Amino acid sequence: MFKDWGDEQYYEDFEVGDRFRTEPVGFSEESIIAFATRYDPQRFHVDPEAAAETMFGGLIASGWQVICETFKAAIDAGFLRHGGMSSPGIDELRWIKPVRPGDEIHLVYDVTEARPSRTRDDRGYVTLSVAAVNQRNETVMTYSVVEIVLKRNIGFA
Repeated sequence: MFKDWGDEQYYEDFEVGDRFRTEPVGFSEESIIAFATRYDPQRFHVDPEAAAETMFGGLIASGWQVICETFKAAIDAGFLRHGGMSSPGIDELRWIKPVRPGDEIHLVYDVTEARPSRTRDDRGYVTLSVAAVNQRNETVMTYSVVEIVLKRNIGFA
């Protein structure tokens, strides 16, 4: 069962076992080429004909595009609205299956740990296991992330 994003998200709104889902993000040939031309201009991201000759057998989205586009969908949905402070980084990032033109990808967030800061009373740390899933219910990307999240009614320090 997926939990509603709600209007605001603070540290107290996360419990181990909570599960969130984003709306799907569509990947078109045009968006794949535009992103890759600017940020990841490898032939299997920017040239459909050349991509057909690679091990992928056709154009695929840059993994960086998949991260950026799907994370934006989470923010748009309300993920960490008001309480998000930052993150020390992503761990165990894996691109498992290629994302192709026409694919629609959504994220599933599972809360695996929530702990208050030992040194700052105004925040806690929420660890999330993240899976990017396509319209065929295939996992295309996974990662783990720790988010630093403000506690409710405290304000930024």
